[in-house]
Amino acid sequence: MDNCIFCKIVAKQIPATVLYEDDELMAFNDINPAAPVHFLIIPKKHLSSLADAKAEDAILLGKMLELAPKLAAQQGCAYVEHADGSKSGGFKTVVNTGPNGGQIVYHLHMHVIGGAKL
Repeated sequence: MDNCIFCKIVAKQIPATVLYEDDELMAFNDINPAAPVHFLIIPKKHLSSLADAKAEDAILLGKMLELAPKLAAQQGCAYVEHADGSKSGGFKTVVNTGPNGGQIVYHLHMHVIGGAKL
């Protein structure tokens, strides 16, 4: 997509602080963080929103969800269940879809937000 800022980040036309990249996904810090840890996971394939995902995108969506806790842990937001049954850490995942869902950039992306208690 010619005017898609995330496609331009994938193409290395716009700089970003990249946390992860493989053939299908990229993760980078949000430029307007809402918490101490706030990064985005995007598919390199352009999908305008979650509503545009098809059955053939299910594996890609699963990879995004699988990557979130790994990167959150690397960023200091691991969810931990302790031996005594207590729990600590954690993060929030958000996928905004459409204007009423708060979507601003029309390239599917998942926010991973953590740090201070949300």
